Amino acid sequence: MSTLRVPDAVFTPNQDAERLRKSFQGFGTDEAAVIWVLGHRNASQRKKIRDAYMQLYNESLIDRLHSELSGDFRNAVILWTYDPAERDAKLANEVLKRKRKDLKHLQVIIEIACATSPYHLVAMREAYCSLFDCSIEEDIVSEIPFPKRKILLGLVSSFRYDKEMVYMDVANSEAAKLHEAIKAKQLDHDQVVYILSTRNFHQLRETLRCYERNYGNPIEQDIKNCGDADLENLLKKVICCIDTPEKHFAEVIRNSIIGLGTDEDSLNRAIVTRAEVDLKKVREEYSNMYKDDLDKSVIGDTSGYYKDFLLTLLGSKF
Repeated sequence: MSTLRVPDAVFTPNQDAERLRKSFQGFGTDEAAVIWVLGHRNASQRKKIRDAYMQLYNESLIDRLHSELSGDFRNAVILWTYDPAERDAKLANEVLKRKRKDLKHLQVIIEIACATSPYHLVAMREAYCSLFDCSIEEDIVSEIPFPKRKILLGLVSSFRYDKEMVYMDVANSEAAKLHEAIKAKQLDHDQVVYILSTRNFHQLRETLRCYERNYGNPIEQDIKNCGDADLENLLKKVICCIDTPEKHFAEVIRNSIIGLGTDEDSLNRAIVTRAEVDLKKVREEYSNMYKDDLDKSVIGDTSGYYKDFLLTLLGSKF
């Protein structure tokens, strides 16, 4: 359900690198050329372009983009040009090193752990170690207070089975364990952490369906009023990212553009990280939830080459 539109006939990495180099030369930068090349290449192709650029010109493409572009357009293009695992490692580190870490920021880690593949999560952990000389687990332990630390540590440390395997007896049994923990107001119970952090996504979605069938309410509703609002909201984000990630990212985009001003960091993150994953589903969910068109919402809150680049990733410009 990707929105990325890659031409059937693309240039070689060397040709793309040369075209980018040309766009940087002369008076000013040819931003349209940057969008045309990078905005229509997938992650594998972008890596080859980065490598070719370094080999041909002995400089980092990321560094050159940073010096040639500016503002929100620069931030979005650079975020897109990074290797996805490296990009998410940087996003997670930015959150963990902030002085203030509310749910708006911690949800970035939840997205990486619960709305990407197990293999991507492993690659992100490896990139984190390489970039920052420590593990993301170490930084969570040192930067996040208990009990949120326990939940986040479980989520980033696990490796889920990546096949569509569902056992109904396990779903019913683990729905009962979740219900007992919620009744006891123990949202950080070991069983809650184990179930949410280790089961494959298909199994978890069936467990959530069993919970609602067996106990009459969606689990998100029962989590309310357990005594710790921060932990309640954190767990609701975890469940949403596991069950319906497209709904979560539609909400992230909506929250980034409503009100006074635009939260460009959140808008960039949602569009850039999901363009090769499920942005078509996010667009559909956005329309269902808000009775509004995602492309029109982006057009209304952005401008210039920044707007053009986001629309390119949304598949609206080709």
